Amino acid sequence: MVGRDQMSVKLKHATVRTAVHVLAESMPSEARRLLIDPELNDPRPNALVLLNGREINVLKGMETEVKNNDVLTIIPIAHGG
Repeated sequence: MVGRDQMSVKLKHATVRTAVHVLAESMPSEARRLLIDPELNDPRPNALVLLNGREINVLKGMETEVKNNDVLTIIPIAHGG
């Protein structure tokens, strides 16, 4: 979606929400619209979000703190019906 497998950002005292939005800002506008649900301003309807391999909803959701060297994984999901 963004033309690369990995992206790195440096943040101080960030939450998953902040990290996702910072990453989204570095994406092309089409990719950003696909990732962040415009009504909810949240990626969860469109992607599975993991922090160090754990789904963020079993942690503190989008308010989970991201620490140095944590790995945030965003996996787009397809909807159909």
